[in-house]
Amino acid sequence: MTDPSVWAVTIAVIIALFIFDFAVVIRRPHEPTFKESVGWSLFYIGLAVVFGIFLHWWHADFPTAEYFAGYITEKSLSVDNLFVFLVIMTRFAVPPKYRSRVLLVGIAVALVLRAVFIAAGAAALDAFSALFYVFGAFLIYTAWGLAKEDSQDASHAEYEEGRMVRLVRRLYPVTDGYREGKIMVKEAGRRMVTPMLLVMVAIGSTDVLFALDSIPAIFGLTQDPFIVFTANAFALLGLRQLYFLVQGLLQRLVYLHYGLAAILAFIGVKLVLHALHENNLPFVNGGEAIHVPEISTGLSLTVICAILVVSTVASLLATRNKPSLQEEIKEEVGGEALEEDSSDAASPSRGDEK
Repeated sequence: MTDPSVWAVTIAVIIALFIFDFAVVIRRPHEPTFKESVGWSLFYIGLAVVFGIFLHWWHADFPTAEYFAGYITEKSLSVDNLFVFLVIMTRFAVPPKYRSRVLLVGIAVALVLRAVFIAAGAAALDAFSALFYVFGAFLIYTAWGLAKEDSQDASHAEYEEGRMVRLVRRLYPVTDGYREGKIMVKEAGRRMVTPMLLVMVAIGSTDVLFALDSIPAIFGLTQDPFIVFTANAFALLGLRQLYFLVQGLLQRLVYLHYGLAAILAFIGVKLVLHALHENNLPFVNGGEAIHVPEISTGLSLTVICAILVVSTVASLLATRNKPSLQEEIKEEVGGEALEEDSSDAASPSRGDEK
């Protein structure tokens, strides 16, 4: 999909949705209820589905299966992000009513940075088809690392302050509280940032690290930059609502990392097969293509959905009586309260330095 007008309209719609979401959050800061989270999650999932159907109707040869395979993959990988988001929120003791704003800004920053990654990745693959080997090998290696984690490690993600957060701390003094959700304040004659900015930077930069897995993964399903971008955008758009919807279930998805590992390994193999089919490396088969079977998009979509269903159902059955992840984290940090106190002066807990 290379029509500039389609790109322009799509980007405008995505920006409008972010603005709308941000306006809703700013107008009434609060912790969404379960019912509210379900409604908004279904809205954004439905929006992604309608978008795919509309493009197929409008453009008959639009690769709808590639779009949906990419969207489902990005959505499933984004659930893994939520483990770390929950840890970050808890470590920084973010008051519940401000978590929506933190998530939304962090996700918006991540989308902009992912767009840069996507553009760079598309250009690199177009110029160097041998990168399919690199992407494939990287996904298989990542899958192996995920598969080696046990369920205890997967559900107890550790947060370490990244360079971006440490840079902000060095540049500006940080207040000891959230100051009614403001990002920057002026106190005692000097400008200071609040923990709100640190959390937003932490979430945005963390999501970019997750993109190092998800971007190669979706390029294994489609090489169309438009599909890669829109699948990422729609997966991220509903991530804020999904956080509040599943935060109570995250600790029960103990086999999700096995499912994600299987998906990444499957896509990695698909990329390697595609690289062999398009081979032009002189030291591989004399630079000639190797006629190996390629995995179709339809089969990819079926396998991805099946893996997600099996890993999710198995997790829920195995953890019927598991305690809350939030309670476990609170115990680890000394029982620090998650609720905002009456003075709104909750102090962030600094992560371990790398």
